[in-house]
Amino acid sequence: MIKRQILTFLLRWLLSSIAMYICIVCFAEFKEGHEYLQNSWQYYAMAGLVFALINSFVRPIVTIFALPVLFITLGIFTIIINAAMVALTIWIMPNVTISFWGAVGGCIVISIFNYLVNLVLPDVK
Repeated sequence: MIKRQILTFLLRWLLSSIAMYICIVCFAEFKEGHEYLQNSWQYYAMAGLVFALINSFVRPIVTIFALPVLFITLGIFTIIINAAMVALTIWIMPNVTISFWGAVGGCIVISIFNYLVNLVLPDVK
């Protein structure tokens, strides 16, 4: 059972890294002189891990504090929370920047990607 959970975590980390690759390539910009990072798979693996950790620890806290706004907007504010999580991930990653609208686009791409992944992968408990 633990092996299955570890394998599922590794698979989700890999898929999260692929999603962050798509997000960074489409919506973010590398700082001048650091374009070589664009070809580094380790950079995207680290971005996927950072994104997974932020979604595990920061996102639930932000969601709890944003509950009144989520109720008022009928959940649409979740897009802003997801964009903030993408922007925080990009902010933590060195030598890359993203605009607010790039973060919104990235969160939409990542949401669609995760939806498709969740259709294929079974839920591990």
